[in-house]
Amino acid sequence: MEPTVRRNVLILAACQALAMTGSSLLITTAALIGQMLATDKSLATLPLGLQFVATMLTTIPASLLMKRVGRRAGFTVGALFGAGGGLISSLAIFAGSFSGFCLGNTLIGVAMGFALFYRFAAADAADERSRSRAISFVMAGGVVAAVSGPELAKWSRDLFEPALYVGCLAVVAALWAVAVLLLQFVTIPRPSEAERRSTGRPLGVIARQPAFVVAVLGGMIGYGSMSLVMTATPLAMVAHHHDFADAAFVIQWHALGMFAPSFFTGRLIARFGVLNVMLAGAALLVGCIAVNLSGTTMLQFWVALVALGLGWNFLYIGSTTLLTEAYEPAERAKVQALNDFLVFGAVAASSFSSGALQNRFGWDAVNYAVVAPVLLVLFAALWLRQRRAAAAVVGQPSEATGES
Repeated sequence: MEPTVRRNVLILAACQALAMTGSSLLITTAALIGQMLATDKSLATLPLGLQFVATMLTTIPASLLMKRVGRRAGFTVGALFGAGGGLISSLAIFAGSFSGFCLGNTLIGVAMGFALFYRFAAADAADERSRSRAISFVMAGGVVAAVSGPELAKWSRDLFEPALYVGCLAVVAALWAVAVLLLQFVTIPRPSEAERRSTGRPLGVIARQPAFVVAVLGGMIGYGSMSLVMTATPLAMVAHHHDFADAAFVIQWHALGMFAPSFFTGRLIARFGVLNVMLAGAALLVGCIAVNLSGTTMLQFWVALVALGLGWNFLYIGSTTLLTEAYEPAERAKVQALNDFLVFGAVAASSFSSGALQNRFGWDAVNYAVVAPVLLVLFAALWLRQRRAAAAVVGQPSEATGES
């Protein structure tokens, strides 16, 4: 990568690490806080669900705003929402307000709606050859989150005792505040006047491309399935007599599974092809479901959640890379926005249903719910791979004879 691109990628990776550390901390604690504050315990995952709804609804205006004002200004606005959301959430726990905690999580969701575009900002700044590596490296910032998020949760849980978990949300606010400072050093140029005015092809035309369809399916199902299982995991572990430290440990390893492969996922895509990496991701999700259905020991939760993280990584980075094949520069803002709107629509639905499934039907129901969607993305990736292989075979005689 060129020095300027490398510098931007490093800063974006650091901001990704901060955002995902806050997210990992919330994943470890939010359902338990919701259960503590809510009168109806089936609403325990509602704050996380609202966070993902806010993320979904923010993706389109965030992308369009950054097309107009540039990445640095847009990312700064998002990080300010995150700092405010963390502060409001911590005060809500002090006050015992479930609605206030929901509001704070919603604002954090707005911040995440902006932060989703860190990976796209890195990809857009890189050349085609290094695009998947740029995406992977930014996502690798989540390795810090995997290690530090659950540890910060354990460290800060009793910081303002007897008000449990207040310190966790204060840490979230501080992480977003640091991101605000770092983002001032991003040097991605604002879009030109021509780029701001041009819209490219209609979305309907772009969305009919097989690469777009499979990329969006991979992102929606990969992220949605992961969210459904992951959000319910702390509740399921507590219900099966595991303590908070055990749940934090499992989520920590899950987050490592999500982000540690990012150091080499880009190279795997370059070597084996994006569709093969996505297929491996779907296979890992199937393995996760099988292990979860086999029992509820600490070892089974751990193995399943690591597989869940690995599967998410391959599907999410693979889908993001595949999506970049479906648009031209003038179309990137609206296509990226539509993709993330659909992906986080699936995540929001998963988060809303996760707590209800776990509380009313149990852990097995949570896992059975993702079987059909995961098989769908598996067959979709196989279909596109076969389609491309057939097209390559048809094209070989033309290339051999020099015909266009």
